Amino acid sequence: MPRICAITGKKTAAGRRYSRRGKAKYLGGVGRKVTSKTKRTFKPNIQKVRAVVDGKVVRINVCAKAISKGLITKPTKRNYIPPETIEES
Repeated sequence: MPRICAITGKKTAAGRRYSRRGKAKYLGGVGRKVTSKTKRTFKPNIQKVRAVVDGKVVRINVCAKAISKGLITKPTKRNYIPPETIEES
């Protein structure tokens, strides 16, 4: 399963993590120095959600930002009433 949002197209992005040492200048130091740059990945918050797409209810992978923005329409709650059991005497 690829980590891609079906609505916004968000996917895993590459970046770096900086390790620093030293004291900041505004705190009286000589400044912060970068000691290493490590590769890392930024992953989107993908959720598996039931949504209405073209009039049908399907499961799609959507990022949490698309859900909170209201870009998807969730299906209505099912109004299920169980059938009464017929008891014979």
